[in-house]
Amino acid sequence: MSKRMMHLGVYVQIPGNHISGWRRDDAAVGGTNLPLLQGIARTAEKGHLDFIFFADSYGYRPDGHPAMNARFEPTTLISALAMSTSHVGLAATVCTTYSEPFTVARAVASVDHLSGGRAAWNVVTGSVAADAGNFNKGSYPEHDQRYEIAEEFVDVVRGLWDGWEEGALVADKASGQYLDTTRIHPLNHSGRFYSVRGPLNMPRPPQGNPVIIQAGSSGPGQALAARTADVIFTAQLEKAAAQQFYAGFKSRVREFGRDADNVKLLPGLVPYVGRTRQEARDQLAALQDQAEPSQAFAVLAHRLGHDVSGYPLDGPVPDLPKSNGLQYNATVLLQMARRDGLTLRDLYHLVVSGTGMNVVCGTPSDIADLMEEWVTERAADGFILMPPWYPGPLEMFVAEVVPELTRRGLFRADYNGPTLRHHLGIAGKFDRRELAANS
Repeated sequence: MSKRMMHLGVYVQIPGNHISGWRRDDAAVGGTNLPLLQGIARTAEKGHLDFIFFADSYGYRPDGHPAMNARFEPTTLISALAMSTSHVGLAATVCTTYSEPFTVARAVASVDHLSGGRAAWNVVTGSVAADAGNFNKGSYPEHDQRYEIAEEFVDVVRGLWDGWEEGALVADKASGQYLDTTRIHPLNHSGRFYSVRGPLNMPRPPQGNPVIIQAGSSGPGQALAARTADVIFTAQLEKAAAQQFYAGFKSRVREFGRDADNVKLLPGLVPYVGRTRQEARDQLAALQDQAEPSQAFAVLAHRLGHDVSGYPLDGPVPDLPKSNGLQYNATVLLQMARRDGLTLRDLYHLVVSGTGMNVVCGTPSDIADLMEEWVTERAADGFILMPPWYPGPLEMFVAEVVPELTRRGLFRADYNGPTLRHHLGIAGKFDRRELAANS
């Protein structure tokens, strides 16, 4: 039986995904360092990875994770990176709560044109109430309403992408016809949250629809992803729980009449790669010792949705109600704490090491073993790598782990097409407007 080929993205946070990664002597700092980011993108492309992925934040939080401050706006950044790469996909986060569908549709379509079909939009609804103070939006919506807004927002964006048919730009110099206006269609959307006339003032994106990534795993988040997304970025800490989530999510995709194999489920993975297992463990231990408690508690509070700094570190994890912020991440952490009898200090160290994602330490072969096991046993379709600092761990992964995965027949030896949809195995332009007309 042929092996399942995995997909790999890289979650780029400068100075790194470990809260203390920047303190290493060989760690780069400065999220507005374009040459550094260009080098990271080229490293990912050298390894034939599917895409690089940039999160975003909408507020200054000096006590939070260092990567949340001093950073580029991500759609601007991936536009620049499109000029210094040729194949790797380029994903930017844009929040539906604080944006407008027409603006997002136009910006992401522009990047898709600039990059030759490599753009992706990571859809988030926002998880920090204080960020609302930076926008003329009024109060911060409740969790489920944020997803109701996002559902309509994504539909409007995809409708705008579908407004131009192929061949609408004629540019026939002999006849004088520049556009075939019969192939350009207003959207005329009027919904609960948005009224958008359309169409966009640009031709159809090279991918038809740029790739959509969804980074929420709560009930409403899964519903949005199952109906609309091509990739889901999720937090899974253990294989058995990941398998259960995988099966349930794929079932939800099929309920929407979609091919579940065309929606890629990629949990976060924080790899500490060493020449020996001890070297990898030592890397993690040194960073754990350097964590600043105030920052660590701020990150833990964001993941749990509650400030827990007043509880004893070596006591049990307190009972916490559901918050209006990140819900699925909190559920995963709290369920593990209850089942395994973890203390608050245990959760503290888990979140510090990789913002609550799965952390793995070992040799290149060890890392490949875990990745193969998860993909083969249908706990994942691949991973979004979250290096603890830059650039060394990503360079090590590409130099040592990727060749091992390729030797095992689990990962590509070269790109098999020019667009991100080619990398993900979902190439082919499709038009929901035409499908609806012919159904």
